[in-house]
Amino acid sequence: MVEDNSFLSPLVQAGFRVSWVNRILEVDTHVDRAEAVGRLMPYHEQAVREMGGSVERFWLCEQTHSALVVPVSGGRGESPVAEADGLCTNDPSVVLGVHVADCGALYIADPVNQAVAVVHSGKVGTEKNIMAAAIDRMQEEYGSDPSELIVVLAPCIRPPAYEVDFAAEIKKQAIAVGITEAHYHDCGICTTSAPETYYSYRLEQGKTGRMIALIALSSS
Repeated sequence: MVEDNSFLSPLVQAGFRVSWVNRILEVDTHVDRAEAVGRLMPYHEQAVREMGGSVERFWLCEQTHSALVVPVSGGRGESPVAEADGLCTNDPSVVLGVHVADCGALYIADPVNQAVAVVHSGKVGTEKNIMAAAIDRMQEEYGSDPSELIVVLAPCIRPPAYEVDFAAEIKKQAIAVGITEAHYHDCGICTTSAPETYYSYRLEQGKTGRMIALIALSSS
């Protein structure tokens, strides 16, 4: 279910708990988004447990292609968080997640102040610069210094499969807000490159599942 994803190694090496769940082959996801996510949720919740997390403290956001990043802590309360496309926390008991199927999932981690964020940044979110919104919120909430943050971009759609190179724009936005080149990591994988591994909204014409990006602080 949860495969070896070496692109997450910069976060693992820094002591963060992270996961990326690819396509679940045994689940029929040729349905609308809500139904597909519902069918996949048991697998995604199992990934949370495998990270040492609790389903009761597993937070998701509504993902409306906004630039809203919301701080959360404790029990998940209203989850998915309305209108949000990003979440952040400094609570080690919390696991944060976003669903994607071509859009970019950004893992952001602060090893100095012990805070994390996860962000959904597709074409629209990138146009709204949700990357900068996430960094601003981490600065406000946790005193994060952008130069100390680690950022990882998960598999997403890229040219020539898609006419907009939002992955390249996300990197520009990250550097512009102070993320260092050494701390920015893009896996470089296009979600259309391996249909047996990744869900792709474009390839499957909207009737598809969702991968999930998960992040949490060290439990120690």
